[in-house]
Amino acid sequence: MKLKVVCRKVYDYVRYDLKEIAFPSSLPDPPHIKKRRKLTWKERYYVLKEASRLYAASWVRDIGPDLRPNDYKKDEESGDKHDGVNKTTKDEEPSTLEDLAVAARGGMETLRPALQRVYMTRASAYRDALKSFIQGYQEGIQEVMAGKGDSKSQQPEDPPHKSS
Repeated sequence: MKLKVVCRKVYDYVRYDLKEIAFPSSLPDPPHIKKRRKLTWKERYYVLKEASRLYAASWVRDIGPDLRPNDYKKDEESGDKHDGVNKTTKDEEPSTLEDLAVAARGGMETLRPALQRVYMTRASAYRDALKSFIQGYQEGIQEVMAGKGDSKSQQPEDPPHKSS
């Protein structure tokens, strides 16, 4: 083969085939989907800046009004109505997510009991829900069976038909 042909084949392989192998393209969009315009470099910068700010703020234990301004507005309004007393159950004991976050920072020794508590809580909730479902189901069956018994006693029985 000539050098020109070899170079062309290598170039085509790298340009098309290797790109498809490394970064496979997805299925094409359905025809009713409209393509969005590409973001400018300035818009990309603002998106990256805001995303990194939100990500950094999410590592703080108390998220604050920057990420959830609506929640804090509700707390401030309720605090004004109660003469400045703004004590909720959330302040008294940490949520499960906060508990897991603290345990994760402590390492595997502290994370394992926290995860076991979460799994046991979920298992007991599932068990209780299943028991109440079974109890309700059995009550429903008893009502239906009682309804069938009443309907049979109210209807006169037909004599069996003889087929000749």
